[in-house]
Amino acid sequence: MASSHPSSSRPGLDGLLFPRSRYYGEFSPQNLTFNANLQEFAHRVGYISSLNTGGKISPEEAYQQIKGLYQQLKQSKQGLEL
Repeated sequence: MASSHPSSSRPGLDGLLFPRSRYYGEFSPQNLTFNANLQEFAHRVGYISSLNTGGKISPEEAYQQIKGLYQQLKQSKQGLEL
């Protein structure tokens, strides 16, 4: 999940659209990766929620998209063996 930004070739725009918070937890590559995936999940859920609130997508569409994102997050956690 962490490297799937469509605008990854534009770092300035990435920083604006996909800001990252500093990680203060126990350091390990797995924890750091999961934290990045969790932040991306949260940002995407925010965008989906905004689209639903603005009437651009239906509540069912929003639910299905968030459900899919959650499954990806869950798989990343299992893959990292956390």
